[in-house]
Amino acid sequence: MRVSVIGVGYVGIITAVSLAELGHNVVGMDDNKEKVEYYKRGESPIYEEGLEEALKRNINNGRLSFTSDIKEAIEHGEIIFICVGTPSRPDGKADLSYVERVAREIAKNAKDYKLIVEKSTVPVKTSQQIIKTINLYNKHGVELEVASNPEFLREGTALYDFFNADRIVIGVSSKKAENMLKELYKGIDAPFVVTDPNTAEIIKHASNSFLAMKISYINMVADLCEATGADVEKVAEGMGYDKRIGKDFLRAGIGYGGSCFPKDVRAFSQIGKENGLDFSLLDNVDRINRDRIERFITKLKKAHWVFKDKIFTLWGLAFKPGTDDIREAPALKVMEKLLEEGAILRVYDPRAMDNVKKKFPPSEKLYYAKDPYDAAEGSEAILLITEWEEFKNINFEKIKKIVMTNVIIDGRNLYDSERMKAEGFIYYPVGKPEVDIR
Repeated sequence: MRVSVIGVGYVGIITAVSLAELGHNVVGMDDNKEKVEYYKRGESPIYEEGLEEALKRNINNGRLSFTSDIKEAIEHGEIIFICVGTPSRPDGKADLSYVERVAREIAKNAKDYKLIVEKSTVPVKTSQQIIKTINLYNKHGVELEVASNPEFLREGTALYDFFNADRIVIGVSSKKAENMLKELYKGIDAPFVVTDPNTAEIIKHASNSFLAMKISYINMVADLCEATGADVEKVAEGMGYDKRIGKDFLRAGIGYGGSCFPKDVRAFSQIGKENGLDFSLLDNVDRINRDRIERFITKLKKAHWVFKDKIFTLWGLAFKPGTDDIREAPALKVMEKLLEEGAILRVYDPRAMDNVKKKFPPSEKLYYAKDPYDAAEGSEAILLITEWEEFKNINFEKIKKIVMTNVIIDGRNLYDSERMKAEGFIYYPVGKPEVDIR
């Protein structure tokens, strides 16, 4: 099938590459000409496991190409995916201006039937607004349909998730659109959830908000565990065996980040309020998540009550392992607070440092290290923020020889408390008793 993907950010590039892998003829389009040139060379400006190899493979076999000309993309695709950004506005609502602009361009330039598919995360009833827009600007009077096909990809495992989906949700208004999307995904063994576009739009927001709620819930429980000397990991284990609850997303830590959960929780809360409903549950999910940073900093203050001119190490800057994405990353908020208080930071991440440097350039107070040991040189506290595999296998005997004080603040419960005690570290985990050898 001839497919166009408008907007080749994280979601768009995974969609484009994966559909090409399925055998379709795909054109990816983006306004960012520099990004398009990267993709044309078979290079990816973002890191995702296996992405660059799949990108090169499908460019070379002629199934995937890129353009910055939206008219070219519209002309090519019988199915056109809208994968542009829907960032949060100051009030928490989603900014849909990019979606509206693409809908307008499709309506003005389409000369034959097109199935327009929302892939971006959008509020319920956005499909209806897109229909109004295309009806208003439909210059050639052609048949244009709108469908919703939300994505459920995890950064770091996005390609795997695409081909091993739990379900494929398609919100359509006609049998023709349903059949086209089922044909598009032929070859993926996953159940189809076929519904109307409004319901599909809610499924996406409801799913992400529920997962975020599980994370904030276990973090709330972690606070109680810290206050009472209990162990949140054992609590989560005891809960997780219950099939009604499940083990996933019950890992206490420094909180969630990324491009989806923070934005989608706030947007879904606003949607509820706009419809006269009490969605304050989600406001508390967001508040608990934001509070994680302050609680993390408080643990550091237990070890070092003054931050000025202290040398602190940050291990991990990306919002999660397996990606270079720093959107809403907890590490950035920690960096900002510590730099404001005059601390000296030595930071390291296997993938995300180039992105962080754009927001926090290197300076006398901020050093980007070449590896975890370089970052720990002379450190007065190591702050573990992203649980990269590289940090699991640290040689703590080597670390003890190069740090100034043996303090670790573990925002992801990556290490075992008994081991840290045996190694001689003052150790602050999440939702578990502290290890203080002083």
